[in-house]
Amino acid sequence: MYQLEKPIFFYLLFAIIGLTVAFLLVFIWKKHTQRKFASQVALKKLSPDRSFFKSWLKLIILSLAIFSLTLALVNPKIGTKIETIKREGVDVVFALDVSKSMLAEDIAPNRIDKSKQLITQIINSLGGDRVGIIGYAGSAFPQVPITTDFSTTKLFLNSMNTDMVSSQGTAITEAIKMAETYYNDEDQVNKVLFIISDGEDHEGNISEIVNEAANLGIRIYTIGVGTETGGPIPYKRNGILQYYKRDNKNQQVITKLNANKLNEIASKGNGKYINGSNTSEVIEEVSTILNGMNQKEFEAKQFTDFKDRFQWFLGISIFLLALELVLLERKTAWIKKLNLFNED
Repeated sequence: MYQLEKPIFFYLLFAIIGLTVAFLLVFIWKKHTQRKFASQVALKKLSPDRSFFKSWLKLIILSLAIFSLTLALVNPKIGTKIETIKREGVDVVFALDVSKSMLAEDIAPNRIDKSKQLITQIINSLGGDRVGIIGYAGSAFPQVPITTDFSTTKLFLNSMNTDMVSSQGTAITEAIKMAETYYNDEDQVNKVLFIISDGEDHEGNISEIVNEAANLGIRIYTIGVGTETGGPIPYKRNGILQYYKRDNKNQQVITKLNANKLNEIASKGNGKYINGSNTSEVIEEVSTILNGMNQKEFEAKQFTDFKDRFQWFLGISIFLLALELVLLERKTAWIKKLNLFNED
């Protein structure tokens, strides 16, 4: 297995094409000029030791040096084996509300960006835990299956937005049902679901679904994002405000944090409600919760011993460049004596 650290440097290979074209143009120009100066026979007598082959050999060596230098800059890394490592942690699933009310800017920069910041910081604080992400609005959808790959998880998290679900609403019941399918380890005693939302417009029989999840050993914690005074829901295009959402009576809609609903869900889910306005306090609270749980040991496979190999190619490049410098464009004496081409 291998990795390429900086594949963008492969564009330097175009320099070989440019070098070859330049060499051919100079070669043609020299031939044309030499014909004007003297005949081919006279040129051989004037410069008997000049080697036609050496010029092409120098071009090939220089091209190989550029190729080796390019590989050195790309820095290929080779993994020698797959290793099974032991990790201890908790299975943590985040259910992120991506309904339009999360566009409200009553908490900077807005509710959904604040929510993604919170999840990112929580993931950064985790150790050997596994994480997964679910998005929901009018319906729920799996964004990241449960995994130990935090980098990929954060990458997919950053791409989430309020346009991912066409149907509006807040289908928290669907998100909880989907979370139940995420915990694929029957021996995991600690299964944690964090619901990040403003608590508005939750639909369905939430109590029944929360009790069902609790019976499966899932502890539900809620993180409220927004303020109780609330704010309007802006609709923007290319970052420019177009209008604010209005109801059927043409009144501006004000969306507010429904902390009571989120507190109710957390209480029935054997969890706790956390106010998401202060990031550091949220991280501290979540860390305390997870550290107080029994850690489940599980196995994870990963490629190990990825090592930089640019030194090989850099060394080859330096050797070829040095060889090109000392290689003269005249015939080598011992090769000349061999008379490989039956020259007079």
